[in-house]
Amino acid sequence: MTQVTVKELAQVVDTPVERLLQQMREAGLSHSSADQVVTDNEKQALLAYLKGSHGEKVEEPRKITLQRKTTTTLRVAGSKTVSVEVRKKKTYVKRSPEELEADRLRELAEQQAAEEAARQKAVEEAKKQAAEVASRQAQVPAAAPVAATVAPVVDAVAAAPLDDRKKEEVRRVPDRPAPTRDEDERRDRKHTAHRPSVKEKEKVPAPRVAPRSTDEETDGFRRGGRGGKSKLKKRNQHGFQSPTGPIVRDINIGETITVAELASQMAIKGAEIVKFMFKMGTPVTINQVLDQETAQLVAEEFGHKVKLVSENALEEQLAESLKFEGEALSRAPVVTVMGHVDHGKTSLLDYIRRAKVAAGEAGGITQHIGAYHVETDRGMVTFLDTPGHAAFTQMRARGAKATDIVILVVAADDGVMPQTQEAVQHAKAAGVPIVVAVNKIDKPDANPDNIKNGLAALDVIPEEWGGDAPFVHVSAKMGTGVDELLEAVLLQAEVLELKATPSAPGRGVVVESRLDKGRGPVATVLVQDGTLRQGDMVLVGVNYGRVRAMLDENGKPIKEAGPSIPVEILGLDGTPEAGDDMTVVADEKKAREVALFRQGKFREVKLARAHAGKLENIFENMGQEEKKTLNIVLKSDVRGSLEALQGSLSGLGNDEVQVRVVGGGVGGITESDANLALASNAVLFGFNVRADAGARKIVEAEGLDMRYYNVIYDIIEDVKKALTGMLGSDVRENILGIAEVRDVFRSPKFGAVAGCMVVEGVVHRNRPIRVLRDDVVIFEGELESLRRFKDDMSEVRNGMECGIAVKSYNDVKVGDKIEVFEKVQVARSL
Repeated sequence: MTQVTVKELAQVVDTPVERLLQQMREAGLSHSSADQVVTDNEKQALLAYLKGSHGEKVEEPRKITLQRKTTTTLRVAGSKTVSVEVRKKKTYVKRSPEELEADRLRELAEQQAAEEAARQKAVEEAKKQAAEVASRQAQVPAAAPVAATVAPVVDAVAAAPLDDRKKEEVRRVPDRPAPTRDEDERRDRKHTAHRPSVKEKEKVPAPRVAPRSTDEETDGFRRGGRGGKSKLKKRNQHGFQSPTGPIVRDINIGETITVAELASQMAIKGAEIVKFMFKMGTPVTINQVLDQETAQLVAEEFGHKVKLVSENALEEQLAESLKFEGEALSRAPVVTVMGHVDHGKTSLLDYIRRAKVAAGEAGGITQHIGAYHVETDRGMVTFLDTPGHAAFTQMRARGAKATDIVILVVAADDGVMPQTQEAVQHAKAAGVPIVVAVNKIDKPDANPDNIKNGLAALDVIPEEWGGDAPFVHVSAKMGTGVDELLEAVLLQAEVLELKATPSAPGRGVVVESRLDKGRGPVATVLVQDGTLRQGDMVLVGVNYGRVRAMLDENGKPIKEAGPSIPVEILGLDGTPEAGDDMTVVADEKKAREVALFRQGKFREVKLARAHAGKLENIFENMGQEEKKTLNIVLKSDVRGSLEALQGSLSGLGNDEVQVRVVGGGVGGITESDANLALASNAVLFGFNVRADAGARKIVEAEGLDMRYYNVIYDIIEDVKKALTGMLGSDVRENILGIAEVRDVFRSPKFGAVAGCMVVEGVVHRNRPIRVLRDDVVIFEGELESLRRFKDDMSEVRNGMECGIAVKSYNDVKVGDKIEVFEKVQVARSL
């Protein structure tokens, strides 16, 4: 029960204490002091007295005032804040029904007065226009009928009576509920500035007057024909007309098209296509790529005509624009030298060219494709020297495609090796004839017949055995048989009847490309047809440019290169891929257009492959978080070496470790490469390149691991060692000894003690043990005691008796075996 004093109650009801005491005494309560307590029952008695003393109900207030105060904080320049206080005050007044009715009558009277004023204004305007028509009537007699039709309209407007319904509203007061306060305020705002409504304007007919016309239109009125009316109608016509029917558009759809592009061609919002595809049961996004059939279905459903366009339209136009007309002449053969590592390919070519080529190769291994043309007594021959290492399989495959004849070099003292088999496969796949050069024939242990047998098993049959492959015994060191080899090559070239058109624009294939610090992108190109000249605009894969300079294989500048001539060209906008086609085009605009198209297509294919790989391997990649990855940033001197290294390194690893080349390129190691390695926690590898000053500064400051190489074997071996270290080690168990329980004794100190005979190996005291019963492990722990007679032993050998107490285990029985083992960590390897 809540109890308060008289003083507290006086503060709550906001009245003096003396008056409250007087009212309480009048109510029959015995309170005489401000500190006395007032109970709830006494409060109820006082309240009943006060209600009864007032008699009739007090009139309710007709005016209510609401006040509201809000405080906000604004931030001005800098960190300074300002407090803003907004105070609002609204007063609502309840009006009597008599006042409301008076306002209603006043509003109706004002509305009628406004309508009458608008009608008078319309009448005056009509009279004014009629006067203008009458003033021109003397000049245009034929317009009299028009003026005659205007006068009755003006009279009708002037004589139009007030609306009977409006008058009735003024005369009588409708029986309807009084309007609310909000309706009154809206009505006040409306009539403070009254304007005629659209319906009021429609009730006043517009005067039919003749507009001011030109002489031609006046003549039309004079003739009274339809010409003037049609021209008048045409003059008053609106400038925009909404289409009366759907617009049918021609939609060009390639092999793929995005939803946004399709919506743009159909002139609709992309959301419409998304909604339509959702109804079809195929949810799509605005940037999603649609195939040709789906896009055709969508466009036809929207009522448009579809025109299917080939994605390679630009390529087809380019092929049509290239005209290879002229006289076809015989050209020199392009010969590729293939074979296993260290079988003497470069040494043989070196002897033919009379120049030391192999001396400049690191480790005696050809690191990239070299192209050379040699003038012989029997004509010119172009040679392609390809690396023999397994990592350059792709390079050799491209070399086989660009060549006419293959010289397969096989060491007579070594026989047919894996890379020899690969070279035969590439030559067979390209349909290129093979000339076998059996090298190192001068060595004592040379066995040419073994070479013939090995190659015959690969379907390379010697001519003396009835096949089509000539076998020539040569010695690159002594020069033996080199002339016979060239004769065999030129004989094969005569059989092939190689032709070319020197007068046509140049066309060829990229053998190699690199980024030169002083000259920019440099591409080694083998001209296959036509003539390439300095200043030609060339298109090479996704790159293009004007040939600023051409160099032969000796580095001397030349002005033009005919068929079967390898040259280095400068002026491209990037380093093309080895194996890209080179074409001379008419102008730079065409070259740029096709190059950009190819770049976009290559990007789409790359993204599509990445997306498909994610979808296909989504379940396989769920556990990839535990897979350790070695990140590598790789820079090489030429494009072919870069591709070979990327292919070799990506193939390393297993289910637990992998290699990921996060960045690769041609040229020296730059500052951006170092930043990429720092961001991706990668190792920097430079193959025949070096780092610039900015990159070295970052490497030293951040402690990055950067290594230089010039032999591909060294990179692969180092990466293998790194992956082996990342694998960690395996824990293996070696069984040291087994003891068989012959009897069980009870000891007050150790509990159950097993009397055992060591039947295998050595039992050690400080090694983990297992208790086996019927060859099943029933306990695993450690020994508490190992004794022989009364002496504590650290180990007991095979064939000796001992007493064993197993720690925390007393259920040892006769016939059990106690196995002693140790755990050893063994390093893992790939």
